[in-house]
Amino acid sequence: MVQNQTFQAGCGLYVRTSMQKTLIIFKPDCMQQRHVGNVLNRFEQAGFAIVGCKMMQLTPAILREHYAHVADKPFYPQIEEFMSSQPVVVMALQGDQVVQKVRDLLGPTDSRKAAKGTIRGDFGTEMMKNVVHASDTVENAKAEIARFFKPGEILSVQSVSLHA
Repeated sequence: MVQNQTFQAGCGLYVRTSMQKTLIIFKPDCMQQRHVGNVLNRFEQAGFAIVGCKMMQLTPAILREHYAHVADKPFYPQIEEFMSSQPVVVMALQGDQVVQKVRDLLGPTDSRKAAKGTIRGDFGTEMMKNVVHASDTVENAKAEIARFFKPGEILSVQSVSLHA
């Protein structure tokens, strides 16, 4: 990750921003309700670039790895059942501070507590059926992208146009 840096070149002052990548999973409720396009549009309008995208059926093995932090909890079987109930779209986005900015667009994990205007507030219905999974830290984003994408499946963009 490139840290924010200010430097002078010629007569201008330039700021190099902190470009990051994050993992997004359009969950089964998002797929069933056909909200993928609406949600993706919000990410694109925020200025994020798609650098990896595929549809896949999540297996128990990949779900146990992805949800290892809750795999021993009594509610984990419901997570696995829900997340494997149909194919999902898995995506990597790139942008300035994308990890936190995506989480801000989503709203809280529990859709019932999410404000209208956030993705979960507009499209989610509950804690599990909350439309999209998104990485919560830069470190987790790196691990999650490596879990769902093979080397060479993530592209890089040189510049991302930000609207706002």
